Amino acid sequence: MSQNIYDTAEFFAGYSTMRRSIEGLEGAAEWPAVRAQLPELAGKHVVDLGCGFGWFARYARSEGAASVLGLDISENMIGRARADTHDEAITYGIADLEELELPETSFDFAHSSLAFHYVKNFERLVTTVYRALVPGSRFVFTIEHPIFMAPRNAGWSTDADGQRIWPLDSYAIEGSRTTDWLAKGVVKQHRRLGTTLNTLISSGFTIRHVEEWAPSERDLAEHPEWVEELDRPMFLVVMAER
Repeated sequence: MSQNIYDTAEFFAGYSTMRRSIEGLEGAAEWPAVRAQLPELAGKHVVDLGCGFGWFARYARSEGAASVLGLDISENMIGRARADTHDEAITYGIADLEELELPETSFDFAHSSLAFHYVKNFERLVTTVYRALVPGSRFVFTIEHPIFMAPRNAGWSTDADGQRIWPLDSYAIEGSRTTDWLAKGVVKQHRRLGTTLNTLISSGFTIRHVEEWAPSERDLAEHPEWVEELDRPMFLVVMAER
């Protein structure tokens, strides 16, 4: 079973104050990169894995999706999503992605935002998603980049010349990483980039796009504080096809 950190009071309170929690998709730095990989959503049956507050589910419906199933392990997240959604074509449910079950060939598109790095058995999850999609469907997801996740003690430091550096270590050692982010003891699962992509390929997916997100010049003009993201990738955006 996955760690359900989002239902702890300290973590949920901190998460609720984040820009992406307040502004939704437009408050997520990686959203333009994700949006560029989306298919035409009109008429599609969509599943959103780790749906959080339901921002993407509501977006999909605004783009004409026929139905959206949003799943999340957190009762807090689902409770907020239901409270903010007034659309009978959107259904929310509690689900642990480690144990996910979906009906076969039932969805035209699958999406996930920053959830899969909490999942230990990624291979099982990807196989489940593959079987749930109809042929020709897209699968778009984001995770924390492996370079961002790998260090045992993640955080900026400076080298002998005073330059900011990201302490990359233990990259080839896959498995749990425990960090203090919004709360103490948050457990994430580090996988090498090759492991993530090869798991998709071995499950039957064809990889169409991989993006190691970095801010553009326009992004930096609007958010100069993002300049540190040029020194190491924080997000990985993947689009695959069934």
